[in-house]
Amino acid sequence: MKGISIKDIAQQAGVSPTTVSFVLNGKGKEKRISEQVSKRIMKIAAKLKYKPNQLARGLRTGKTKTIGLIVEDIANSFFANVAKVVEDEADKYGYKVLFGSTEDNEEKAKGLLEVLRYRQVDGYIITPTLNLDKEIASLQKPVVLMDRYFPNVEDFNYVVVDNFQGAYTAVSHMVDQGYKKIAIITTSSTQIQMQLRLDGFVQALKEHDLPAGKNMIKRLAFDLDRPGFIQEITKYLQHNTDLDAIFFATNYLGICGIESIRGLKLQIGKDLGMVSFDDHDIFRLHSPSITCVAQPVEEIGRRLIQLLIEELDNNSVTRAHVVLPLELRKRESTMMRMK
Repeated sequence: MKGISIKDIAQQAGVSPTTVSFVLNGKGKEKRISEQVSKRIMKIAAKLKYKPNQLARGLRTGKTKTIGLIVEDIANSFFANVAKVVEDEADKYGYKVLFGSTEDNEEKAKGLLEVLRYRQVDGYIITPTLNLDKEIASLQKPVVLMDRYFPNVEDFNYVVVDNFQGAYTAVSHMVDQGYKKIAIITTSSTQIQMQLRLDGFVQALKEHDLPAGKNMIKRLAFDLDRPGFIQEITKYLQHNTDLDAIFFATNYLGICGIESIRGLKLQIGKDLGMVSFDDHDIFRLHSPSITCVAQPVEEIGRRLIQLLIEELDNNSVTRAHVVLPLELRKRESTMMRMK
């Protein structure tokens, strides 16, 4: 079915297509088009359910009122929840959001950037893969990084959380609860957010004079599937039966950890304490409930849009590096240990 065009509106309104274009693009007063004519055009456009061609509009105005959002995995609860906040916040400014997932694959990330470049988005919010800095710099559009950043590149806005302090606080809490042999299960990713979580874990153990050697750190390939994670976690626990607590560096590892621990007939909280980075509904509803380091999802989404809109509206060149605090939500998985 053929879409409604500016010419169709012009014909019904009895004016020229140029007049319709001015009104629809908010230039009615500037072009001295009467309020009566403007209202008639807007009424007809609404009646015909006119939707502008964003690409064509972008060529005329230089803006498509769209934002590209690239995350690691839109199926992950954290990224999905942030994306929802971003979408809602962007809508307040009249922007629509186009989504994509990289699965932490550099080639896929580059492909998504090309698609969004073709769609002429006005700005980008990006969870970058490891070596994507040059491609992002070449976009020549406002960009805000989320969840992670490039340690050696300061020329990007970003919104992240205090990963080091979050892990440090989680481990310190476990120590306070009486746990003494605490391991971390993380991924092989060298991304800055994962490294900072590992650094916070190690620092907390060292400050409490607890073992922090290689045996206390289990790295898993980040591209394993769910059964693969469960199998590897199970193997690690079977070979390290003297552990009394585990810190899982992501929520998906924590969820797989629950399955592994239950499969070994161990009781969370009693036989093995547990904390996961990043909250999830499963952690709140599980019995026993799981202590977690919770990210401020709504604040992340709001700050991302705030920074991007500021640059879009003001052509700001001031760089903002936002690091948000985390919340330790203490639950039953760390509250059953006897000191």
